[in-house]
Amino acid sequence: MKLTFVSTYPPRECGLATFNRSLINAITLNLGKDDISTTVVAINADSCDEIVYPAEVKYVIRQQVVEDYTEAAEKLNTSDSDVCILQHEFGIFGGNDGIYVLTFIRQIEKPLLSILHTVLERPSYQQKIIIQNIARKSDKIVVMGKTAVKLLVNIYGVARKKIAYIEHGAPDIEAPAVNPVKSDQLFRDRKTLLTFGLISRNKGLETVIQALPKIAVRYPNILYVILGATHPGIVKSSGEEYREYLVALAEKLGVKNNVAFVNRFVQEEDLINYLSASDIYVSPYLHEAQITSGTLAYAVGAGAAVVATPYWHAKEILDNGRGRLFDFKDEAGLANIILELLDNEEKLSSIKEKAYSYGLNLRWPAIGRKYIDLINEIEDNPNQGERLLNRIIDPELMPEFSLDYINYLTNNIGIIQHAKYGVPNWKEGYCIDDNARALLMVLMAQQLGFEEALDLMPPYLSFILYMQTENGNFRNFLDYKHEYLDKTGSEDAFGRTIWALGYLVRFANNNSGSRFGEDLYRKAISHFKKLTHLRGISNTIIGVTYYLKEHPSDKNSIDALNQLTGVLVDAYERSASKRWQWFEEYLTYDNAILPLALMHSAELTRDSRVFEIAFESMRFLENATVGTKYFNPVGNNGWYSRDGKLPSYDQQAIDSMAMVLMYAQAHRLTNDQQYLEKQFFVYSWFLGENSLSVPVYDRESKGCCDGLNPVGINLNQGAESSLAYLISHLAILESFKSDKVNIYRHIANKDSVLK
Repeated sequence: MKLTFVSTYPPRECGLATFNRSLINAITLNLGKDDISTTVVAINADSCDEIVYPAEVKYVIRQQVVEDYTEAAEKLNTSDSDVCILQHEFGIFGGNDGIYVLTFIRQIEKPLLSILHTVLERPSYQQKIIIQNIARKSDKIVVMGKTAVKLLVNIYGVARKKIAYIEHGAPDIEAPAVNPVKSDQLFRDRKTLLTFGLISRNKGLETVIQALPKIAVRYPNILYVILGATHPGIVKSSGEEYREYLVALAEKLGVKNNVAFVNRFVQEEDLINYLSASDIYVSPYLHEAQITSGTLAYAVGAGAAVVATPYWHAKEILDNGRGRLFDFKDEAGLANIILELLDNEEKLSSIKEKAYSYGLNLRWPAIGRKYIDLINEIEDNPNQGERLLNRIIDPELMPEFSLDYINYLTNNIGIIQHAKYGVPNWKEGYCIDDNARALLMVLMAQQLGFEEALDLMPPYLSFILYMQTENGNFRNFLDYKHEYLDKTGSEDAFGRTIWALGYLVRFANNNSGSRFGEDLYRKAISHFKKLTHLRGISNTIIGVTYYLKEHPSDKNSIDALNQLTGVLVDAYERSASKRWQWFEEYLTYDNAILPLALMHSAELTRDSRVFEIAFESMRFLENATVGTKYFNPVGNNGWYSRDGKLPSYDQQAIDSMAMVLMYAQAHRLTNDQQYLEKQFFVYSWFLGENSLSVPVYDRESKGCCDGLNPVGINLNQGAESSLAYLISHLAILESFKSDKVNIYRHIANKDSVLK
């Protein structure tokens, strides 16, 4: 059996590191060294750069270096490992909420067993999708508490059959006959309470100190030992502030001589000495949402008398008289229980005996056998996880189309452009960009039978009308008080508005809507020839082509189409080379709009050179951004220059939308099935097939997050992103519903009907 373990690892001082090594040793002990080969991929924090790992650590992932996760996955895939065993805790992986773990697991091709050390009852949006993605990719999920099983099923939607319940292991060590701790001057002739583990504020150690004055009245020799170093992350951010607070608290309460700090990370051999030397082990966590506690498992496994707050793991493991519970932050209740137990040796011994008996089942050799059985099950039933990316082109995989969120963003003025998370941010006001996109979206929806979309259209039409100036141009921004924020909008905003108006003229469901679009379009047409920015030009071209499909003999529009197309063609021919087949020196934002515009132009003009440039530039953009695993749009944090490197972040939804529409038009022109496949491939970026393996479409709110940044999701759900998703969604539905006409064979040998 050849296994790869991914987690933190000793000598890093971390609970998961200790667990990982103990699990490896337990499995090895059961199988024998000749029948198992283990490899470790260690997760390293910045503070651990100087760690020298043992020989079994074959690769180190630097926590915040996303490229390391890809390299580790590649090494695992080319290894002879049979199964990958991943320990998961949000804090050990890089990115927000440890999101880089998804970069790793989405690329591995080995069977995956994931062990979840934290399962939250109220996860954030990002935390929830991380756990859901781990579950989806894994062949089996292990949790160490029964409550965790229920949460995974009810909150995260994980299939029960995929979840295995295996309790946290404990050291297979008996208390020594001669305990060196008991002979220590600190412990001699003292009644002793103990808490161990990495120190942080959520441990609630102050509750025990606050209970000491009452206990000390009857037992003046009482000693509370706090065994453990401060958590390295806490030291880095706050130093020893919490430990200093505890020292000051003990002094203030007059019990400083009843508290002892042993400030070090102890190994298992030392730990059993401290546990057996203590009368009572106290676990005073502050909150119930503690699904697993390794320190608690160790204490019960050692047969200690445990008194704990009623967090989830404690309620399970201390049931049936194996320990006692007191309320959170209830120092009086804690003091009463401790006094009761110290006063009654029989009760104390009964708890220890029950804990010891139960703890035999927690010893690592017994736990190791359970993991071996689970690993064998995975090997006998492979491919229960999603081993490879789903390449099926199936609209049934898509979320149900919903306008709920757009309704939420829309009022009688128009659609609000920004949101704080999923809440409209009225302070940011409105823009014509988004109202034009919204108009386009509802018209597309109506074309596909979503008639309810038309209820949203009046404010979008009114907004565009309100923002058109006397000379036919358009302002872009309007504040919440309905005051203009600019005299003239950008060329991008102008072009997007023309696109929406052209589409309205073509697809309005009544004569009134079509006439409305014509009036605003004709008033703006004098500005077409003034456009200089390529994206504004491209958006305008698309609008003109839709207008011409309804009014094919409109000379002004024909002239505009030819002139604007010529600008794009000239830009391409000035910039393009054998290795750089693009219109500019940079790939920036919304890139696919440029080849998309030429495809729309070629559809009407039948110009073979326009068609050729459209597809050349499409292939160049595709080679830069469409990988074998996911679509990786040009990031907005810097651009992709001719001699530069493609920036991965920040990724924006409008780039995905433009690619989806480009492939739809490419298929419309050629009837080539590959473009439908690519269209769906890019659309899947919204659903989680991206560099972070997280969906940006929110199935709960029905909105779309504002993109991907280097450490996670931009959780704001503005109009631009949400409309980009819906337009992409509708484009997919339209592609798979409509009959396609192959006009490719006519491109080169038919004269343009427009010239």
